[in-house]
Amino acid sequence: MSRRDRTPGSDRAGATRRQFLLGGAVAGVGAAAAIGIDAVTSAQAQSGTAGDVSVPLNGEVTVPFYAVHQAGIDTNAQAHGMFVALDLLPDVDRDGMRRMMRIVSDDAARMTQGQPALADSEPELVTAPSRLTVTFGFGPGFVARAGGSAPVWLAPLPAFKIDQLRPEYGDGDLLIQIAADDPLTVAHAGRMLLKDTRSFATVRWTQQGFRRAHGTVKPGTTMRNLFGQVDGTSNPEPGTADFDTVVWDTGTGWLAGGTGMVVRRIAMNLDKWDRLDRPGRDQSVGRYQSNGAPLTGTDEFDEPDFEAKTAIGFPVIPEFSHLRRARSEDTAERIFRRAYNYDDTPAAGQISNAGLIFVSFQADVQRQFTPIQQRLDDLDLLNEWTTPIGSAVFAIPPGCAEGGYIGETLLT
Repeated sequence: MSRRDRTPGSDRAGATRRQFLLGGAVAGVGAAAAIGIDAVTSAQAQSGTAGDVSVPLNGEVTVPFYAVHQAGIDTNAQAHGMFVALDLLPDVDRDGMRRMMRIVSDDAARMTQGQPALADSEPELVTAPSRLTVTFGFGPGFVARAGGSAPVWLAPLPAFKIDQLRPEYGDGDLLIQIAADDPLTVAHAGRMLLKDTRSFATVRWTQQGFRRAHGTVKPGTTMRNLFGQVDGTSNPEPGTADFDTVVWDTGTGWLAGGTGMVVRRIAMNLDKWDRLDRPGRDQSVGRYQSNGAPLTGTDEFDEPDFEAKTAIGFPVIPEFSHLRRARSEDTAERIFRRAYNYDDTPAAGQISNAGLIFVSFQADVQRQFTPIQQRLDDLDLLNEWTTPIGSAVFAIPPGCAEGGYIGETLLT
């Protein structure tokens, strides 16, 4: 029971319980000591040194929904994420799509601000938004049914030889990305939005992921995946001109102010990885696992020197390393990573079912992401321990103003 929930009688009940627990010690000096401890505790609570409820909690922090760009892209990544892909029902036309997007946009706007959706039967579950964001993306089928012109990159990625794709983790007409620092908030928002869409679409797949819990590491710390590696060191910094160039579509069509999204589910063989020693891990990635520094540096954000050679003339950062293969001399081939780990219940006979929900945002998937993935497909030692099993591409439309809805640039 929190301090704000107590009734006058509950304080007397609390004192009785403390006296009972202290037993015979609550007499003479013992009683004085007990009273003194209780007084100190009460004073700390009143002064804000022991869980002062007047201090804003992380659960009370909100992220604006109405904006030029959708939230959940340049937002500092939250601890928990849910990705849901839906397929439109056959009879849903453009008017139906418009109604659906109006409903989900309005409910998402409310929930991100800690307010219940209009038909929420559990409004108590939205009181701690915990930086909740809801981001919507459109697949090729959605754009086609809306009668819009899709960018050339809005299509399944090329077939890569390392892929072992499963249909239950691929494609979809509508993507909903839900993220917050509290898993209960994510679960409730997901349920409400699926209730909103059930007259218009069916669920194709759902994936849930996590990062470090809020407050575990300092803000801005690069996430680590389940291999122990830092993941996303070379990301552009949100709020900079560099980020804007990499991520936002600057055209004049319905996607202007939006971006492209790639979702790849990558299974990681943790048991096989366990058999690799630390030097082998560092060589395969091109970075030290200990702090993420490139093998030619000492700090995570040191620029790698791909020309550096060992004493016997081999590259310090191997040609087959993930770092080397992911890096391009073409500055246009860059992306913004916003991934999540997953660790699901193993199937019968399976030791683990873990990996990475790789998520990237870029203005042009074909020009920025595909060349990187092609190099990784051709030669990347990490392929010995990783297998892409899911893949989807979505167009993320721009944000909207209050009173509007996500997708109005396409649907009106």
